[in-house]
Amino acid sequence: MLTSVSSLESVLSSQGKYEEAEVMHWLDLEVSEKVLGSENLDTLTSASNLGLVLSSQGKYEEAEVTHRRGLEGSEKVFRPEHPDALISVSHPGISVRLPGQAELMHRWALEARERVLRPEHPDKLTDVGNLTLTYRNQGRWKETKEL
Repeated sequence: MLTSVSSLESVLSSQGKYEEAEVMHWLDLEVSEKVLGSENLDTLTSASNLGLVLSSQGKYEEAEVTHRRGLEGSEKVFRPEHPDALISVSHPGISVRLPGQAELMHRWALEARERVLRPEHPDKLTDVGNLTLTYRNQGRWKETKEL
């Protein structure tokens, strides 16, 4: 059932039906927590995905809370620099719109990945891309170009 709900969430999100996707994400998270537990990787992924759909709707404060919930759970389950925990680190930076916070989250994730992953690892490149977008959104063209 959770796999079906997750698939429906993805379809709704890709169609831009974010309000409907949000309802499904909340259902997914609620059921995942009850059935799998709050520190299960699938539950943590559900929290992260909910944060993304909240961000897509401009609900940045809710998205940040949800992403941090997933991040804190990931850090309990994995060591803080475990690749699965680092995936969660990037998401709060995406949803945070206060100047400097997104940059700090993306820089931290990038630096942590540089310590634990090979240089060309796709996750590291994702963090470089996220940091580049943050700089671009702040009008920091020099730093954008350098990255």
